Amino acid sequence: MKNRIKVFRAMHDLTQEALARELGVTRQTVLAIEKGKYDPSLDLAFRIARYFGVTIEEVFTFDEAS
Repeated sequence: MKNRIKVFRAMHDLTQEALARELGVTRQTVLAIEKGKYDPSLDLAFRIARYFGVTIEEVFTFDEAS
C-alpha cells in the first residue's frame, strides 16, 4: 500500500518523532509505514487520516503490484 504520510508531515512541518508521539506509536513504526515496509492497522490508518484532517483515501492508496 502506498501512502503520502511524508507529504502530509512536510505540509504540517512535523518530524517522524513528533507524528509518532501524536499517534502513540514509535518513530520506527512511522518510518516503516512511510517506506511501505509495514501496513498500519485499520485503526492506525484512520488515526493518521484524522490527525491530518483528510480522508483515509487521501493518505493511503492500494498498489496492485504489492
